[in-house]
Amino acid sequence: MPWRKSLLVRLLLTSIAIAVLSVGATAWLAVQTTTRAIQEERGQVLSDDTEILRQLSGFAATHADWSGVQTSVHSLSRTMGRRIALATEDGRTIADSATPGTALPARASATVDPQNTDTYTEPGAQLAGIDPRAVGPYLLPAAERARVKALAGKRLTCMRANMSDGSIRQLPSGRSLVIADGGEASVPSECADGALNTPTHTEQKALDHLSSLTAPCLNLDGGKERAAIPPAGIGTDFVPGATAAADDPGRGFGGSRQTQNCVDDARRAQLDPYVAPRAKLYLGALGQQPAGFDLTPANKARIIGVAGLVLLVTIAMTAGVAIRLVRPLRALTAAAQQPPQQHTRVAITTKDETGYLAAAFNDLTARRQQLEAQRKAMISDIAHELRTPLTNIRGWLEVTRDGLLEPDPDLIASLHDEALLLQHIIDDLQDLAAADAGTLTLHREPVRADDLVAQTVSAHHARAESSEIRLSTRSDPDLHLDADPVRMRQVLGNLTSNALRHTPAGGTVTLTARQAGDLALLTVEDTGSGIATDDLPHIFERFWRAEKSRSRRTGGSGLGLSIARQLVEAHEGTVTVESEPGNGCVFTIKLPRAHHTNRQTP
Repeated sequence: MPWRKSLLVRLLLTSIAIAVLSVGATAWLAVQTTTRAIQEERGQVLSDDTEILRQLSGFAATHADWSGVQTSVHSLSRTMGRRIALATEDGRTIADSATPGTALPARASATVDPQNTDTYTEPGAQLAGIDPRAVGPYLLPAAERARVKALAGKRLTCMRANMSDGSIRQLPSGRSLVIADGGEASVPSECADGALNTPTHTEQKALDHLSSLTAPCLNLDGGKERAAIPPAGIGTDFVPGATAAADDPGRGFGGSRQTQNCVDDARRAQLDPYVAPRAKLYLGALGQQPAGFDLTPANKARIIGVAGLVLLVTIAMTAGVAIRLVRPLRALTAAAQQPPQQHTRVAITTKDETGYLAAAFNDLTARRQQLEAQRKAMISDIAHELRTPLTNIRGWLEVTRDGLLEPDPDLIASLHDEALLLQHIIDDLQDLAAADAGTLTLHREPVRADDLVAQTVSAHHARAESSEIRLSTRSDPDLHLDADPVRMRQVLGNLTSNALRHTPAGGTVTLTARQAGDLALLTVEDTGSGIATDDLPHIFERFWRAEKSRSRRTGGSGLGLSIARQLVEAHEGTVTVESEPGNGCVFTIKLPRAHHTNRQTP
């Protein structure tokens, strides 16, 4: 059977396919889920770190030093679940959420410097690297803050009266701005009175100071290049967080990068007394918490979904294989449950183990049908063989009982012959039954072959003389058989008796015993009519006769050859026949030679 059609191979391949599918799906799901979770975790950590930096930068932008930052650090640490530490550039600790004495991480995560920041510490705003919350001298007092707010409200009212709209936004310095929905250009001309954009007293003072700080830098070129607008022209464009200067740092100064650098340096110098000094920010795990992540509901749902899909595929594959395997087995079961007399067969649909099983079942059914036919035929033959002598005995006894015939010696002898025939048939049947049941006992011993042949010839000598048939023997000297002498005399007697019945007067029956290697060959050869070629395969069947009338005439029961075969096979030997019509028969028995060991074999 090809290996690809083997049931075992297919089951193994199915198991391997399921295992590969499960492992592949699990690996893919693990990689996808872990990658997504790590990315989410990293994104969350980055977002948290940015928020920590934003808040600490805001503290530095609104305080002249780091005094009081410890409270903010501890609050942020509890909120974010991170260890937060601030230290000066020379390594002195400013604030730390960890217990005192805990060493700082090996490297700083960021630098907190409100005057030089490259992060968007305020959503949507970044002014030349300066934190927009660092307002310093631009911080409006309450009165100015209220006045500017009133001007903003007035402008917004005017805008709404002229079919426009906007909103008011308050800057970190306290200045209020009106943001039109359509942008600055959408402010109606009736409302653009310039009052809202005029610097307050506090702002003008700060701007004048900024102009004075910028002037030396702008004169460094020896007067060869000067800005298009003098420093005194700096207006609300430089109010922290307010203007287009954030988007176009060179606006108001002719777009010169050098001019812009001078203004930026001046602003940092102006804000320096109002902001905390630069500090290093250290971030780490809070306490001894291990790094990790929790699966989100979406990831859990994804895992459950993929696991369910793998389970469904596994069930489907297993069910498909099981149905394919069970279908022929169910057919076999249904056939086996049918009444025995129907001899039901099954269709062979596959060429694997189940197909071979179905073929074996059909062969068994065919043999059972044949055996059933043989059993019926044997019962019929037994009834036929017993009926004839019993009918003769009954007829003669009834005639005698009715006084029609005197019981003379000839009648008694005839009845005795019929009784012997019955006894012979019954003994033969008993031997066959014992052989079939495995209860036939053999008393095996080394037996001289020439003695066995001589005893058989002596037992049949009188019958051979009366039939005018010559009995002859040929035997190798010192040839011993490993056999039961009584049963082997019975075998040779059956074969010799059969040969004498079918050999005409003047014929010859020859018994020989010779050695062939480790075997002993016994033959019974006659010069009778022989057996037809078509009849040879049936010669050892029970009650089989090529010529019924001849068998009854010669007195045979049809069991002698069958008994001979059973006894020879019980000796672990074989018996065969060779014949041609008109040239007699040769029966050959092959038996093991004796090994000088006596034993009994059941």
